[in-house]
Amino acid sequence: GDPPFRPTRRRLRTDSKSNLGLLLTRGSPEIRGEKMAAEASVFGFKHRVAPSRAVHRTSRVSRSARVHQPLRVVARGLEGRPWVELKDGVPIAGPDLSVTVNGLKFPNPFVIGSGPPGTNYTVMKKAFDEGWGGVIAKTVSLNADLVKNVTPRYAKLKSEGGNEVIGWQNIELISDRSFEVMLAEFKQLKEEYPDRILIASIMDEYKKENWVEIVKRCEEVGVDAFEINFSCPHGMPERKMGAAMGQDCSVLDEVCGWVNEVATVPVWAKMTPNITDITEPARVCLEKNMDGIAAINTIMSIMGVNLDTLAPEPCVEGYSTPGGYSYKAVRPIALAKCMAIAQMIKKDFPDRTLSGIGGVDTGGHAAEFILLGSDTVQVCTGVMIHGYPLVQNLCAELQEFMGKHGFESIAEFKGMSLDYFTTHMDLVARQKEAIEKKKKAKVGIESDDKWTGEGFVAETESMVSNNV
Repeated sequence: GDPPFRPTRRRLRTDSKSNLGLLLTRGSPEIRGEKMAAEASVFGFKHRVAPSRAVHRTSRVSRSARVHQPLRVVARGLEGRPWVELKDGVPIAGPDLSVTVNGLKFPNPFVIGSGPPGTNYTVMKKAFDEGWGGVIAKTVSLNADLVKNVTPRYAKLKSEGGNEVIGWQNIELISDRSFEVMLAEFKQLKEEYPDRILIASIMDEYKKENWVEIVKRCEEVGVDAFEINFSCPHGMPERKMGAAMGQDCSVLDEVCGWVNEVATVPVWAKMTPNITDITEPARVCLEKNMDGIAAINTIMSIMGVNLDTLAPEPCVEGYSTPGGYSYKAVRPIALAKCMAIAQMIKKDFPDRTLSGIGGVDTGGHAAEFILLGSDTVQVCTGVMIHGYPLVQNLCAELQEFMGKHGFESIAEFKGMSLDYFTTHMDLVARQKEAIEKKKKAKVGIESDDKWTGEGFVAETESMVSNNV
């Protein structure tokens, strides 16, 4: 048969929106019970797991009429959360989660962010099998021999007095696997999953020939798009790569131009948050015809200092180096950065897209990014903590949000909250106007010196409680 359609940057798909149904179904009670027991046994759970709160809608079905089904225990820390079965990334029921971004059809908006969860064929295959909407591989470069990772390279920030992980630091570099091996695995993945979205994250030194070669060779093996890593905050900037490029608009302008000359598939530029105004480099990339922006990468940080050894964490042979900070604690910062980029895209580049990144751990978190203009939502640290089945929870929780508000597609609420942002001066003016309106609408006389002779009868009537 014909090969699968792969959209180019200059030809967008016009697929009509599909409706996947409005009712989540889980099968008969007997089948559900047997399935839950088997899965709970596999994961070592002997007790009954919490019921799901996934959305069940039949065009405005009442809350009391919704059917609650048992939750499958799929990964650490997900007990009690709703989930939905995914077939090739598509929920078997419920609101439509598919999105078309730069001509690429994602079955759901959840994309594996570039990093350890996309480091080789085995883990990327796992991501597709579990239902992720797309996978961005760990960043590749031409010469992996120059990439030397260390161990340990992660550190956690936990809540005070608890075990909840709220922050994650890494000093990990880009892929240390050879470019040829990664290309072979990209090719194998696209042969096995021709209809799923595989994105190559790329980075290299300030040499045009390197960038041209990476782009051409990745396209030859069938990747669907590129994400340019202009934002890795540690290690790579020492070689004038990553954030060193992303913080220099003149370099960005040139490298984006090199990529744009040869790329025939969509290209996203991944922005660093370690800069005063993230819209400045984002604008440069979009002016150089990048198809979209991905934001944010990790925030430069020091996780802490061990008060027993006096050495910083993560500690390697008694020493450390500042690294990238991610997970829940960065989400408010990521939302602000994405909002600023989305406002700019809406105003000046309405045909471009945004992939939101930063601390997404639930479907509700994803809804926030989409409400602020994101087309897709990337998850990396969340997968490292919970595992690849997290996507089933994310999809169910996003569907739950959509059901609550009556949304039947992502497009219906994308960017909806952008209009609620304004300046502080405008907030002051709005509040002043609201106070004045309340004063004018106030009934009665405030004090005896407010009575007037001409309006005495009307003023009296205004304070009668049972005047009909």
